[in-house]
Amino acid sequence: MSTMSLTTRISLLFAIAASLVLLTTGFFLSHVVEAHFKEGDRHELNGKLELIQNLFKKANNPAALKRLPKQLDDALVGHHGLAVAVADATGNLWYTASGADFLRKQLHDCQRLPAQCTFGVLQEWEQSGAHYRGMAVTLTAGNGDAFTVAAARDIHVHESFMTTFRIVLAIAIVLAALATAVLGWVSTRWGLRPLRRVTETISGISAEHLSDRLPTRGLPTELEPLAIAFNAMLARLDDSFRRLSEFSSNIAHELRTPISNLMTQTQVALSSARDKDAYKEILYSSLEEYERMAQMVSGMLYLAQADNGLLRPGTEIVDLEKETQGLFDYFEAWAEERLVSLTKSGSASVSGDKLMLRRALSNLISNAIRHTPPGQAVHVAFNDLGRQATVSVENPGPDIPAEHFAKLFDRFYRIDPSRQRSGDGAGLGLAIVKSIVDIHGGTISVTSTNEMTRFQLIFPALGE
Repeated sequence: MSTMSLTTRISLLFAIAASLVLLTTGFFLSHVVEAHFKEGDRHELNGKLELIQNLFKKANNPAALKRLPKQLDDALVGHHGLAVAVADATGNLWYTASGADFLRKQLHDCQRLPAQCTFGVLQEWEQSGAHYRGMAVTLTAGNGDAFTVAAARDIHVHESFMTTFRIVLAIAIVLAALATAVLGWVSTRWGLRPLRRVTETISGISAEHLSDRLPTRGLPTELEPLAIAFNAMLARLDDSFRRLSEFSSNIAHELRTPISNLMTQTQVALSSARDKDAYKEILYSSLEEYERMAQMVSGMLYLAQADNGLLRPGTEIVDLEKETQGLFDYFEAWAEERLVSLTKSGSASVSGDKLMLRRALSNLISNAIRHTPPGQAVHVAFNDLGRQATVSVENPGPDIPAEHFAKLFDRFYRIDPSRQRSGDGAGLGLAIVKSIVDIHGGTISVTSTNEMTRFQLIFPALGE
């Protein structure tokens, strides 16, 4: 089931909004017109009843009272549709105009409940299929006689006008809603052109064209952050694809060498009969290759677990100076063999996983020993700064060009072939160090100047 397009949705929303506004306006407009007609009828009826009251007040003798019907006829000239009826105190019709016999009930009700008969109070009723709006009052003639007067008008014309008005208004609302929908569709279609251009650009981007970027100039304000965010995502994807490609190439290269060595050694061993010692030497050589591959696979597994958040560090207090001393004891023989001395200064403790932190320090120290010239020293310095604890591992040796700093912690990254290493030196050691530091909420940086390379680790202080 296909979903509605954004253009259609906005067009329908425009039409619905316009319809609601027009319906509300039409409702109030209809109410105002109806109130206008009602107020006009009230004013006319009230005026005629006041005129009739003045005529009755002047009739202060029988002769004047006898002339009153003629005066009422003259007063009602030109008021077509206005019916007037007058009843005397006994309830008999005393005067009628324009066939006002239908006002008998209003006259009777007024005489029965005179308190409800006052000037300005309109009554509406239906009689014999016709609708009327009228007013009834009691009054006293100049001679003291009591009379009841009712005036009414047929509001058929008003109702016909209101019916026609509402029909026309409904048609106008429908047409306006349709016009708004069409205009909304056109406007939305035009307004979404930048989005369609963005979509066309995105549809042309593939793994082979991750270097393409969305144009940010000329875009509406609402789309500019989207284009910037998408370009940033493309940059990350491009970098990830490049690293993945390099990773695949590097791991193939790293595994090819030990596998090739194993195949060569096995072929040599099988090429002719050998004594036990010769076979034993070949097996020892093969074991070294197996250990190298095992360390590589172990390092890759460790990094994969770190990338997927599967490694959870402990929260014990780790004395970094003490752990470093243990590593110095472990590397002592190797360092002496390379004529490299190991020194340290300061102290610091952090909260974390002892084994992980020990592994990070081990990788840094072994890396430093490996690249320190004979007769020089590797120095590890600790510093507790209150809000953070720092560890610096520095060693003399050739400077590392600054352009390599950003990639130095990438997997299998080597500055040049002369820095080829074995074991963790296959290119995973510094990547593992960075993952451990990240897991502990710390940072790692490298500086290399004046033939001195320094790796600095910064960890949150205890309790942070």
